[in-house]
Amino acid sequence: MSASVPAPSPTVPHISRNAAIVGSVVLMHGIGLWALNNGLLQRAVEVVVPAEILAEFIAPPPPPAAPPAPAPVVQPPPPEPVKPRVAPAPAPRPKPAPRPAPAPKPLTVQEAAPTAPAMEAAPPAPAPVPAPPSPPPPAPPAPPAPAPEVVVQPSTNAAHLNNPRPPYPAMSKRLGETGRVIVRVLIGPDGRAQEARIQRSSGFDRLDQVALETARDRWRYRPGTRNGVPEAMWFNVPINFELTD
Repeated sequence: MSASVPAPSPTVPHISRNAAIVGSVVLMHGIGLWALNNGLLQRAVEVVVPAEILAEFIAPPPPPAAPPAPAPVVQPPPPEPVKPRVAPAPAPRPKPAPRPAPAPKPLTVQEAAPTAPAMEAAPPAPAPVPAPPSPPPPAPPAPPAPAPEVVVQPSTNAAHLNNPRPPYPAMSKRLGETGRVIVRVLIGPDGRAQEARIQRSSGFDRLDQVALETARDRWRYRPGTRNGVPEAMWFNVPINFELTD
C-alpha cells in the first residue's frame, strides 16, 4: 500500500493583532454611520466586542480604597464637682499678755468641825389650801332718782297783802241774800290776777258779781312756785257772804 500524503492546507495569511483592532474599530464606526443614516438608532444595537479588544481599551479599575477607620468616640470629661465656698477663717485675736502669777498665800490649816448627828427629816408640810375666790365687786350704785318737784300753790293769806273785804250789796242785805262764791283765778308770777271766772255760784247774781270783781281787780296774791321759781297758776279763791246781827 502506498501511504497517503495529506493534501497541503492552504496557507492563511497572518494578520497582526493591531490590524485586527483597527479593523474592528473601523467596522464599528461604519455600522454606526449606516444606522444613523437609516434611522436605526431607536433600537439598541448590541455589538459584541471581543474580549481581547476590550482588554486593550479598558484598563482594570483600581482596587477599592479601604474604608476610613471610624473616628474614636470621645467621651466628654466628667463635670468638675462644685467646691463649697469656705468662709475665710477669722483672724486670730491677739492673746492678752499673761498676768503675773499672784504671790502664794500662806497655807492655813483649819480643823474640821465635828459634824452634827444627822437629824431625822421632818415630815413634808401639808399642801396649802387654796383661798376661796374673792366675791365679785359690788355693782355700782344706781344713780339717784331726780328730786320730786316742789310746787307751792298761790295764796291770799299773806299779812302784807292787805286785801280789802268784798263790799256787801245793800239790796242783798235787805233781801237777806247770803252764800259762798268760788272764783277761779289765773295768778301770774307777779301776784296779779290775769284771768278770773265763777267756778261755783252762790245762787245770787249780785253776790257772784261782787266776788268776781273783788278777786280779779282788787286783790293781790302770793304767786305759786315750782322748785322755788314763781310761775303762773290757776287758784280757786272762796269768798263768803254772811249777814251778822
